[in-house]
Amino acid sequence: MPRASERRSPAAQRHADTVRFVLFEVRPAGLTFNQLVRSGELSPHQTRSGLACLRDTIAERGWPPLIWTRKDGYKFCADPAELQAYEVAVIRGKLTEIRLFITGTVAPHAALQPKGRWIKHLNTSLSSVESTLAVIADFTDA
Repeated sequence: MPRASERRSPAAQRHADTVRFVLFEVRPAGLTFNQLVRSGELSPHQTRSGLACLRDTIAERGWPPLIWTRKDGYKFCADPAELQAYEVAVIRGKLTEIRLFITGTVAPHAALQPKGRWIKHLNTSLSSVESTLAVIADFTDA
């Protein structure tokens, strides 16, 4: 993902305006990435840059969140249930990523250096993050 300074360039802001305009035009439906590229007449790189800048702008201006689903693609959403489902899906993805990092990199490192301060600290911190994400990922409204 580009750095914040790159997302805020005038070009990125123009691309964000284009992406926002296209997504507002198709509301409440969404667009896949390829549809967004074609509809906005932007390159894939420009579209990604615009999406990144748009996410920052949304947060600043209090606009409805931008989400992505496999079914609908990118779209603005204000439905609490749909937002929660998206957030839980993202958290589950991050949890899988953290677990793979722990088992594929950190655990073998710990086996090589069982007394290292760094690896003990990293292992403790990542275990805490993993357990926190697991609680969120298992959350359901009863």
